[in-house]
Amino acid sequence: MPVSTLLLISCYFLFRYTTAWVKYYNQKDERMPKSIWRYTSDYPVVGIRDISDLDDKIFVRQRRKRNNIVTIMYFIVILAFIFVNQVVANVLIFILR
Repeated sequence: MPVSTLLLISCYFLFRYTTAWVKYYNQKDERMPKSIWRYTSDYPVVGIRDISDLDDKIFVRQRRKRNNIVTIMYFIVILAFIFVNQVVANVLIFILR
């Protein structure tokens, strides 16, 4: 149980670190979405013209870095969910014994 709790706490700090990076990239360019959870559109959206690497190289590279960080953030959230389940299971086992 202590190992699961420590892993859950480390997931919390990793989550805070990745959200800080997402906020940093959101503030670098006004065209970035202000949402932390949403991916930027790297794919053609109906009615919206996507900016390609040829149009604006700096923005597209920042957008791809931000999307990679959002992917890492989602992975950390799923990992934290697994650790929460382990902690709750260990607490229930401790109570029911």
